[in-house]
Amino acid sequence: MRLITPGRHNEPSFIDGYPMEEARRQSSDTLVPCPQCDLILSVAPPAPGEWVRCPRCRHPLARHTVNDQTSPALAASALILLAVALAFPYIRFEKNGVSDQMGLLDAATQLAAFHHPALAVVVFATIVVVPACFLVALLWVHASLARATPLAGTAMLVRALPRWRPWMMADVFAIAALVSLIKIAGMAQVTLKPGFWAFSGFALALLVTVQRLHPLALWVRLTGPPQAPPGTRPGLTAGEQGLIGCEQCGQLQPVDGHSRCRRCGGALHPRRPASLQRTWALLIAATLCCFPAHLYPIMTTTSLGNTQPATIISGVMQFLSHGDWPIALIIFSASVLVPFGKIMALAWLCLAVRRGAPVDMHAQMRLYRITEWVGRWSMIDVFVVAIVVALVRLGNLMSITPGPGGVAFAAVVVLTMLAAFSFDPRLLWDRQPPSDAPSDPARPATPTMAER
Repeated sequence: MRLITPGRHNEPSFIDGYPMEEARRQSSDTLVPCPQCDLILSVAPPAPGEWVRCPRCRHPLARHTVNDQTSPALAASALILLAVALAFPYIRFEKNGVSDQMGLLDAATQLAAFHHPALAVVVFATIVVVPACFLVALLWVHASLARATPLAGTAMLVRALPRWRPWMMADVFAIAALVSLIKIAGMAQVTLKPGFWAFSGFALALLVTVQRLHPLALWVRLTGPPQAPPGTRPGLTAGEQGLIGCEQCGQLQPVDGHSRCRRCGGALHPRRPASLQRTWALLIAATLCCFPAHLYPIMTTTSLGNTQPATIISGVMQFLSHGDWPIALIIFSASVLVPFGKIMALAWLCLAVRRGAPVDMHAQMRLYRITEWVGRWSMIDVFVVAIVVALVRLGNLMSITPGPGGVAFAAVVVLTMLAAFSFDPRLLWDRQPPSDAPSDPARPATPTMAER
């Protein structure tokens, strides 16, 4: 990445400066609204290995993805690895000459067998169904882009890809498997089977594929660059110019009553409808679910007739008593600090929207992005329960059953993730002083710095 000052014509610029005519500028660069602060920016195509951030809120806007052949290759490899992981055993467990093994699907089916179907659906959907749908959709999109005529449903799939991204948790499940191995290694002998290694490779390939996804670049390849209305000026927000920016494809269009984007067909809203109300409602529901999640046992261990229920906190204390403080720190952070931290952070952001006094916007945006990213990692505890319940099934000798706390904790994770997605960060910027209009109306307003 490198910093580029606008107005220097001896190198590619993020915003072309005066006195270049507006028509010429718009023909070489693309005017797009930042989806997190609503600022309109003139974005030049990034060079290979470079990507562009919004200079106002630091949100990544564009990256070089022309003729990307790596993403479909990774997607195909990930699907093959997932098929192998489903076909072969995952982990083998042996104690006192009695053994059992689990497959990847057992992590969900055993939860359903213990009358936790909702938890089974969450586990199966996040580690198998959603990732598989994402990879198949991505392959369909790239196959469509390679044709002269796009395949049916391509636009719908490009709109869906960013929405599926947060709900793919194969990497979280892989970390949970390592935590589970440490948890049960002291109880019995554990053997890693081919399904474990195949799923680990699948999780890695999926992670790299997701990191390479850039929806705006896909829309450019599918429909061409977005065409801004005449007279659109960079350096001002879309709202200040009576425009709406499509959150899906970056198309700018006038506020004229149209509810659908003219370019991609996505829903148009100046701001997400009832953003604060929905965020508050989800946060309150998540807070209420925190009480049963931490008070009720998340699983129950039976060994030689002795039954021992375990809550989230008692599980952390058990790791500490065995000297496994790194694992205890991971579980405590993911299961206690992250959920409560997300609730408090989102509540603070909702209150910041109502404040009239200026706030540190860069700090607020960092808080929002961390909150949005970190929430999915709280599913580690849920996945640990799913793995040990599916693996430890030795009858009266030793068995582990899920508890009601696991369902409540999964609800906390899902509700806080939904709350983060329903919050519209542009509401924070709406409270900032409006942009100053340039003294010369013929000269476009430009941000002071851009990062590639």
